[in-house]
Amino acid sequence: MAELSTIARPYAVAAYKLGKEKKALATWSEMLALAAAVAANDQMKNLIDDPKLNAADIESAFLKVCGEKLNEQGQNLIKILVEYGRLSLLPAIAEAFEALKAQDEGTLDAQIIAAAKITATQTKDLVKRLEAKFGKKIEATVSVDPEIIGGIKIIVGDTVIDASVQGQLQNLAYTLTA
Repeated sequence: MAELSTIARPYAVAAYKLGKEKKALATWSEMLALAAAVAANDQMKNLIDDPKLNAADIESAFLKVCGEKLNEQGQNLIKILVEYGRLSLLPAIAEAFEALKAQDEGTLDAQIIAAAKITATQTKDLVKRLEAKFGKKIEATVSVDPEIIGGIKIIVGDTVIDASVQGQLQNLAYTLTA
């Protein structure tokens, strides 16, 4: 089966294009966040997966929960997703939409993983260097993972900068076995 993000991306792109065209990216962002939260709710998941309910019942219940917070286009997206049995994709659609929006706004998300806690000054310096490298504003999330032994690992989109001891050991092991 195709990966969820691959299936969700066309829906996110369509919502993004429509939102940009109508100058309503913030509205779409809010609607998709709400719909994703509703779709991720355990009770709603059970309702969506219930084989006794038909698509019209699921659509009606979902739209009732969302209330007036979805405009006509948002409701149409829900109807299409229900029709094709893809309502569970909403969290992935919302995530892909936000990535497109951030990319358009010139912002990238960076995940910084360090072996030990790094200071705010070190984080600021690292973010400045990343902004210079990528030419965009960086929104950084810092986490600590002692399993990388030492150093740091940075993930920005599809780019991974691995300056960790664990990464160096893995490279060495690969080189020795090749």
